[in-house]
Amino acid sequence: MTCNGCVKHVDAALRAVPGVAAVEVLLFDQRAKVVHDPERSPVPILLAAVEGAGYEAAPVEAEST
Repeated sequence: MTCNGCVKHVDAALRAVPGVAAVEVLLFDQRAKVVHDPERSPVPILLAAVEGAGYEAAPVEAEST
């Protein structure tokens, strides 16, 4: 991602996945934080959504809350 347009594109792709409750895409960190129902939107589906939008994606460990 190189601009705010990229951020909006990734955000929209992730929000379109059923089971996603919240998305925060961070341009500087090159990451997205996603709150989702793992039953409805498992990580491979989220990765596929980002890749389908034209960007590379890889999982990172979840932050504990």
